[in-house]
Amino acid sequence: MRSALPGLLLLLALPAGAEIYKYLDANGNPVFSSQPPEGVAAERVELPAPSIVAPQPPSPQEAAKPKDQPEARYTRLELTGIPDGESLRANNGSFSVDVAIEPRLRPGHSLRLLLDGQPYGQPARTTRLELVNVDRGEHSLEVEVLAGEHSLQKSAPILFTVQRVHRGK
Repeated sequence: MRSALPGLLLLLALPAGAEIYKYLDANGNPVFSSQPPEGVAAERVELPAPSIVAPQPPSPQEAAKPKDQPEARYTRLELTGIPDGESLRANNGSFSVDVAIEPRLRPGHSLRLLLDGQPYGQPARTTRLELVNVDRGEHSLEVEVLAGEHSLQKSAPILFTVQRVHRGK
């Protein structure tokens, strides 16, 4: 049976209009060929018509959804735990913020901070994000929802001032 497998695979690879012949070799193993051998009894193999599989029609839900329609937006996306328009004392410039998001973060989505309009840190799926060694002074902070590297939605920016201890010489 094992020796017949390569021959059967060969049958599948040949064009539909080709003629196939089957015969037994000197060891009694079946051999398939496109040419009948000379001096050996061979029988012509009739191939069935090829199977044609039609694609499945889209489900009603998929058909109703336009392909270019963006994903549903989050109804709530905002930073919490940071004073808006006020000073934030962070002597080493490090602090954390929380993200309020509704509904919950969808699969394939992640969160990333934007500090002064520039991406800050790596995208994460957690709703508590850390900032480290932020310079003193006024800053803006936003959070964005990403699908891969594509930005889907941003929160409103929060303005705040970082106060750090300054030791003069």
